[in-house]
Amino acid sequence: MLSWQMEPCKRFAIEVPESEIAMNATLKKEALRSKAAPAAQIAKTPAHQAVYAKMRDAVLFGDLAPGQPITIQGLTALLDAGMTPVREAIRKLTAEGALVMQGNRRASVPVLDLHTLEQLEFMRLNLEPELAFRATKYVSSDNIATLTTIDNGLNQAISAGDISGYLRLNHAFHTTFYAVANAPILAQSADALWLRFGPSLRVVCGRFGTSNLPDKHAELLEALKHRDADAARNAIAEDIRQGMVQVRIALSEDPAPR
Repeated sequence: MLSWQMEPCKRFAIEVPESEIAMNATLKKEALRSKAAPAAQIAKTPAHQAVYAKMRDAVLFGDLAPGQPITIQGLTALLDAGMTPVREAIRKLTAEGALVMQGNRRASVPVLDLHTLEQLEFMRLNLEPELAFRATKYVSSDNIATLTTIDNGLNQAISAGDISGYLRLNHAFHTTFYAVANAPILAQSADALWLRFGPSLRVVCGRFGTSNLPDKHAELLEALKHRDADAARNAIAEDIRQGMVQVRIALSEDPAPR
């Protein structure tokens, strides 16, 4: 099931006032939470990895809107991090296609267009149904219990209109069944695609809300319980198609600023 609705290196020294960074409250809370974490816990994760993880989530879940410029100075202040780990995170996310370099030493989340969306849909329809198909061979009762718990939380987020919760739990549901499939190359490839279309899912949620989002997770869970590989494949394929239709509508009617 797709996540929905928007609010999707070289060495550089991006320098623009922090006021130009329009990160939402979610990322700010994460920065404060990290600041307050025990020193022993912080030591477990190298600074560059922690900064990269926060920035990746900000892109993935639409906290950084497509077309929104970001700068190193703004990010270092917001994340309370050094220039070097922030610069490295931007470099890595640029290499992954999650950010693009602009003029004036800025970067931004790419604005998704219909041509790119068609390619992403093609890739997802070739990867995720296959992962669902393979998952039926390896799935355990514990896996199904975990997926059910995630999906229950997802349904609650939909009912409450909790866009952030919906996006995070929807992504968690998909990556969880990817892991069950015992096909790490396929799973890694599928997960990487979320950085390309994830920001636009928040656009969809912002436009349509959460009440009408596509959801074929229940069908996938039933297929996994019965180890019905074809039904699992079909459930996720339909989930993707329905979701991409809404992304396409949102992009056509209300494209992100360029």
